[in-house]
Amino acid sequence: MKGSSRLTNHSLWSRLSKAAMACVAMTAVISCGRTAANSAGVQAAEMKPVRVATATAVSRDVAVSISSSGTFVAEEASDLAPMAAGRVVATPVDVGAWVNQGDVIARLDDRDAQLRMEQAQAAVQQAEAGLAQARMRIGLGEKAQFDPAAVPEVQAAKAAYDSAEAQAKLAAANAKRYASLVATGDVSASSYEQARTQSDSAQAQAGAARRQYESAVNIARLNHQGIDSAEAAVASARSQLAMARKELDDTVVRAPFAGYVSERHMSAGESVSPSSKIATVLRANPIRLDLQISEMEAARLRTGMKVIAQVAAKPGKEFTGRVTVLSPAVDPSSRAMTIRAEFTNPSFELRPGMFATARVLLPEGEQAVFVPTAAVLTDASANTSRVFVIEKGRARVRVVQAGGAVDGMTRIVSGLAPGAVAASSNLQDLYDGVQIERRN
Repeated sequence: MKGSSRLTNHSLWSRLSKAAMACVAMTAVISCGRTAANSAGVQAAEMKPVRVATATAVSRDVAVSISSSGTFVAEEASDLAPMAAGRVVATPVDVGAWVNQGDVIARLDDRDAQLRMEQAQAAVQQAEAGLAQARMRIGLGEKAQFDPAAVPEVQAAKAAYDSAEAQAKLAAANAKRYASLVATGDVSASSYEQARTQSDSAQAQAGAARRQYESAVNIARLNHQGIDSAEAAVASARSQLAMARKELDDTVVRAPFAGYVSERHMSAGESVSPSSKIATVLRANPIRLDLQISEMEAARLRTGMKVIAQVAAKPGKEFTGRVTVLSPAVDPSSRAMTIRAEFTNPSFELRPGMFATARVLLPEGEQAVFVPTAAVLTDASANTSRVFVIEKGRARVRVVQAGGAVDGMTRIVSGLAPGAVAASSNLQDLYDGVQIERRN
């Protein structure tokens, strides 16, 4: 019985083992069948080509350039200060305002200066009146030349002198005639003595008239010297008036050139002195860009070369300028030379302080590879660019270094040769090795 029991158990275990092995085998077959089916489906999917447009990489002549970066600075920046001390009464402009040359930036209290100017104007009028009187004294017109004979007092003295001289000559002639008649006995001695006395008296009167005439001439000349003094007094008064007007003008702070107000440091009611800063005015048209160029490349630069600049505030836009200044020395610490480029800036798109990347274009050129911008797939997070090249009906990925874009074409600095055929559409569906169907 015991042997029969062992045989029965052995047979049972044997049957169970065979059944288990059959199940495992069946599961394996089913699993393998599914795996094969899945693999076939993937292969079928891989076999389906991606339809894309293509473009050929072309070679073009491009300008050789030297790249650098710098900061735009104003052509001129002026910190305005008053010419006189005083209290600010008005500030007509604010930060950001455009001003023309001569526009008022600030006004100071001008009451004292106004009074001084009025006082100086009165002094000028008084001096001019004194000059007019001095001219009238000698009968001298405003633009006439001085002539003592034209002075009325001199003319009267000259007339009296001429009359006395004539009387003296007549009396002398009478005395001489009477002397001849006395000798012949035709007149008495008393008549002759009377005639001689009259002649002597006439001579004395003529001498007195001559001295009066000479005195009148001297007085006229002295009066003319008084005109010189009066003219000097007028000049001095006018000078004082000009100074008073300048003091009045100094109470107004004006823009020295056209530009923008970048800062305003004072407000109405504050007291200022000539050392105080009222406001800052910037002239940013043209605007300049200072660049650092390495010592090795500096020798290739010349004034007048074109400079292409870009700023972050205007993405994709290029600004064109010209090299205007080359520094005569190289910085010994950085081994770089500073150059200055000038850009026209009529609409004020470029502002002082903007950081810029720039290229200085050299006269010589070079060959560069270009593809349509649509053919370049850029990963901004990794800062990488890829192009899918079509080779034997399949897409092959090429990591490239992309340059600038011009007219829908992107320059490929490295990673792609001229003549290569690149996919230019459906780039998001492509991967290395996928089959390609080209469309026209």
